[in-house]
Amino acid sequence: MVQQRWGRKRFAWPFVRQAAAGIVLILGLSSCAIDRMGMAKRLGENARLVEDVKAFGITLGIVPTEALSRTTEERPPLSMLWLWMQRDGTLALRAPIDIRMAIGFATAKENLQLEQVYQVAGYSVYYRQGNEFADARSVATVGFAEEAILRRVKVILHEDLHGDENFALSWEVEESIVTPLGSLAVVEFFRRRGDRETTQLAQASLEEEIEYARELNAFVAQAEEIFQNLPIEEAKRQILNLMPSYPLYDRHFQGQIADQHPPTVLEAKLSHDLAYYRYFDQIAGLATQVSDLKTLIDDLKSIPPGASQDGVHTYLEQLKARYSQSKI
Repeated sequence: MVQQRWGRKRFAWPFVRQAAAGIVLILGLSSCAIDRMGMAKRLGENARLVEDVKAFGITLGIVPTEALSRTTEERPPLSMLWLWMQRDGTLALRAPIDIRMAIGFATAKENLQLEQVYQVAGYSVYYRQGNEFADARSVATVGFAEEAILRRVKVILHEDLHGDENFALSWEVEESIVTPLGSLAVVEFFRRRGDRETTQLAQASLEEEIEYARELNAFVAQAEEIFQNLPIEEAKRQILNLMPSYPLYDRHFQGQIADQHPPTVLEAKLSHDLAYYRYFDQIAGLATQVSDLKTLIDDLKSIPPGASQDGVHTYLEQLKARYSQSKI
């Protein structure tokens, strides 16, 4: 009797195993299908947001570009690896950063695992990767669609502002104009939407960027003086030790360099950040003096294409004087 029961069980086990495998396969296929549906839904929702943001940008005089107008369901992704190099012991204060390059990859950045730059003789090196950039080949990935709406709106506006019909300036000058305008436009976008909570978040983010810019500019001024008075390696040590005195900048610096080596990235990272935030505080201040953001954007579009940093500074001071006069 015992043998017969065991015999029946031996006969049944292959069927049970096949049935179980079939159930696992069906569940796996169902899960994949659900995942694909979820990704398609997120990309679709993001595509509608992109359309809304670009339409809003037009009301501010921002000519839209094709950047992020397509998704990975329509085009394969392209990611970029950007590298900035600055000669050891120097900062790009009054001249462009020494070497700037971009390398494109026919895949999303999530599929590229970089370790770090070990050595480039005579240069500080900083790099970062991204799927979003000012080009029609930049498509919205699932990763982008999953990010917070505040960042997505800022990226869409920022990249559109880079369109040549908006600004066609040297890289260092253009980034310093586009970055604050993008952040100001984000606040206005959510304000017009009537989204009070996100408007408050956008305003808080703007105020944090203003403080970040102030800390950065003050820190760079000190770093330049240290580089002028000490041997390079000792200067680097002192500057890195000084950085925690600027806590907001320090926090962002440490987070953004990730696994990169602080002494290796120092000059290039400071020069990179200065390109984005040199005039942030000034332009944010101008926005409080003018009747509407569109007027400020239109006025900044009049910056001459070949303007130097000194020329931009002079132009901003002239705008400030004009806006102040118009309030009298």
